Amino acid sequence: MAVPKRRVSRTQGLKRRTHYKIKLVRPIKDEDGSWRMPHRVNKNSGEYKS
Repeated sequence: MAVPKRRVSRTQGLKRRTHYKIKLVRPIKDEDGSWRMPHRVNKNSGEYKS
């Protein structure tokens, strides 16, 4: 099993974790003008398009 030679400092750990971000999901505008989240069924028409 791999074991680190020495402890990673707090600053180095935080620098590595700065790239772990949550992506903002943007709504999509359908042909009928209604907005919906991606990969969800349109409540007005019942259609599903990714």
